[in-house]
Amino acid sequence: MSVMEQRYRAVLEVQAGCPVTEVAERHGVSRQSVHAWVRRYRDGGLAALADRSHRPQQCPHQTAGAVEALVCELRRAHPRWGPQRLAHELAVRGVEPVPSLATLYRILVRNTLIVPGRRRRPRSSYKRWERQTAMELWQMDVMGGVMLADGRELKLVTGIDDHSRFIVIAELVVRASGRAVCRAFAAAMRTYGVPEEVLTDNGKQFTGRFTKPRATEVLFERICRENGVTVRNTKPRSPTTTGKIERWHKTVRQEFLAAHAPFEDLEHAQAALDVWVADYNTARPHQALDMATPASRFTRRARPVAHQAEDEAADLPLRLPAELAAVPLAVSGRSVPEPSAESVVVCAAGSPVAVEFDRIVPGSGNMTAGKRQIWLGREMAGRQVTVWVNATTMHLFHAGKLLKTHPVMLSDSDLARLLARDGRPARPAPADAVPVGELAADAVVQVERLVNGAGCVGLAGRLISVGLPLAGKRVTLRIDARLIQVLDEGVLVKTRPSPLTPAQRGRLHGARLAGDPPAAPAGPLQVQRVVSNSGGLKVAGCKLQVGTIHRGKVLTVIVDSTQFHVLDQGQLLSTHPRTVIKEVTRLRASGNINYRN
Repeated sequence: MSVMEQRYRAVLEVQAGCPVTEVAERHGVSRQSVHAWVRRYRDGGLAALADRSHRPQQCPHQTAGAVEALVCELRRAHPRWGPQRLAHELAVRGVEPVPSLATLYRILVRNTLIVPGRRRRPRSSYKRWERQTAMELWQMDVMGGVMLADGRELKLVTGIDDHSRFIVIAELVVRASGRAVCRAFAAAMRTYGVPEEVLTDNGKQFTGRFTKPRATEVLFERICRENGVTVRNTKPRSPTTTGKIERWHKTVRQEFLAAHAPFEDLEHAQAALDVWVADYNTARPHQALDMATPASRFTRRARPVAHQAEDEAADLPLRLPAELAAVPLAVSGRSVPEPSAESVVVCAAGSPVAVEFDRIVPGSGNMTAGKRQIWLGREMAGRQVTVWVNATTMHLFHAGKLLKTHPVMLSDSDLARLLARDGRPARPAPADAVPVGELAADAVVQVERLVNGAGCVGLAGRLISVGLPLAGKRVTLRIDARLIQVLDEGVLVKTRPSPLTPAQRGRLHGARLAGDPPAAPAGPLQVQRVVSNSGGLKVAGCKLQVGTIHRGKVLTVIVDSTQFHVLDQGQLLSTHPRTVIKEVTRLRASGNINYRN
């Protein structure tokens, strides 16, 4: 029987005169339930014995229908607003009391305005941190995904103040090079002041600590060092360290980029972004700030704390490299204006413009000139070098000595900027500089190279072996049409056949015309050789047999016009006739040995 039928049977038993206690015990219910069934049957008949809802007729703390309708209306108008933002908006509109976040969430679920998902990792499991005041720390990064109508992608250089979440940098660039990032950073410091610290990831625009073969200082680090800004970098593959700027990138994609079609050009994209960022900073409440705006917590700074002078009213000037300080910055997508016609140097037809200027080598030994980064070594740090440059070639001098030569591609406008900034009309090209154009077939050039751990140097895209004993040393290579002579501290140590054509020799980085060949030592020539496993060695084309007992040893050979004298630690081992007259091109030993001078 159904439940309703059992209740009807119990009612009939009571009406037939059975005691209520026995009926209740027989049906396994309380006496009160039996009395209730009898009463309901008497008042409503058989239908009254059906199950009834236990839902109360009214709930005093239930959310009013008007409030629930307002919540749904706000959510439909702003699909990205969650319970916390909705609670803030209800409070602004004077709703009293404001429903809890759980209630608002249930309203959204009940009206199918949100899809319930898996619970995220609890916020208590994250280690959150925040600077105490504004301008203590900026987080910076580069974001992609800003598309133009023609299919090109722009990069967004971003910066956020850690304490206030105020956006200090939002600059669109065609290519996120180190110079473009530094321009945006310098413009922000001019506008808001110099922060105490900057936190970035390990992109090459921000740090050179992972540069091979050795760490170096990039332009961004140099600007921070000269302005007293502490540079902090995240651990590799740790994006949560810069979580504030990464979270802002998500907001940019979901609220700004999703609401705009691909932009017509960079100027239109930058203008739209500026309007959106201004609203983000000044009008949009931020959940992490208890629904305050970033602008309400942000204050500018006129100078860095670390460099405050005794006179608190005096502001320290912003220190920028000449290439960023003298040239107008590309702000809000506007390109750098070209110099006026009056500032362009006009030359005789066919003669290239040449400019000279002086530079101080930074502490890293890596300087920038004429759109090139030039490595001069830490030993040159703090010294002044002279740069000679025309449209195709750059030479660097120190104390009248040519240090390096590099190929460049500069326009008349570029040269005009260099001349107007701190340049002067250049002297004629140096005599030992490689001339522009194809090199003569018999010309001899000279370059300096660092020998890698495998005993090789790079020339014109090739690896040339110069021997493991020279690994880690900086050697001089004298290159002619047939041979490559390797000189260590001016001493000829090895000769290799040259695979380079005249055109390749003329385009070598740092090449200059070679001087006189290395002088031969006075008196009898002494060379060192390693004895092979078969007990032999070779000098000037002659094979000398000294015995397998000496294999692996480094022996000294005295070479005269008719004989070879082989010595082991000063003791004469043997004398051999010189049967072949060839030039001795290598003085030191090489091979699989622990080489000692």
